[in-house]
Amino acid sequence: MTPQEFDFVAKLVRKECGLVLSADKAYLVESRLAPIARKQGCGTADAFVRELMKDTRADRVREVVEAMVTNETFFFRDKKPFDQFKDYVLPALLKARAARKQIRIWCAASSTGQEPYSIAMLCKEAAAQLAGWRVEILATDVSNEVLRIAKEGVYSQFEVQRGLPIQLLVKYFVQQGDKWQLKPEIRSMVSYRPFNLLTDPASLGSFDVVFCRNVLIYFDTDTKTRILDGIAKVLAADGHLYLGGAETVLGISSRFQPVPAQRGLYAVVDPGAMRAAG
Repeated sequence: MTPQEFDFVAKLVRKECGLVLSADKAYLVESRLAPIARKQGCGTADAFVRELMKDTRADRVREVVEAMVTNETFFFRDKKPFDQFKDYVLPALLKARAARKQIRIWCAASSTGQEPYSIAMLCKEAAAQLAGWRVEILATDVSNEVLRIAKEGVYSQFEVQRGLPIQLLVKYFVQQGDKWQLKPEIRSMVSYRPFNLLTDPASLGSFDVVFCRNVLIYFDTDTKTRILDGIAKVLAADGHLYLGGAETVLGISSRFQPVPAQRGLYAVVDPGAMRAAG
């Protein structure tokens, strides 16, 4: 792939979903476009890109974006965020939302569903505390393909062995040959919707908790700021934001501040305090 062809793909992907592809990702781009090229009858990734440069119709662009998006995820990834949810965030919400008995959670860039389903299982385990409550979990992703996989809730032996406690596997999954499917009681707790983080999230409604983990690392600083500002607008004043272990709001957004002693967890900055500081 020539530098010009790579540059075309990089600019296209950045425009469509904000993903930054540096020059050292040329091999990754070629390897991920190769299957599309074969399907389109172009032979090679280079040939496909040359065709794409002449014809950027929506279906082709969608295929390229979906191929480039990283979908690495697994159940209870990094464990600590889910312990925080169970031991710190959920008890606080039970107290703060006692009058309305409703909690809304957004999993942004949810990939194939392991994160929202992990949260759903935690909520199911807390069924006694949440009796009479309405818990809504909305999971979004820019890729329609990963959303399709997530809705089915079917995972390989390898996928269920990555982070999922054996007791939850036995309790909430049904074995189907060499795969495992989540029971309807867990799948029904999560709703899925295609959503591009570059767009305004106001249409999604307001939330008490937002998980946006291990996705900001793929964007440039301006895009990170824009995404965080959008999340701040839909997050409750006493809500919480989860970021990945390698991500931070420091130097990127003034809308959030780290929660003391809770790594990776952020609280909304009081607008009054922001005005006073300014």
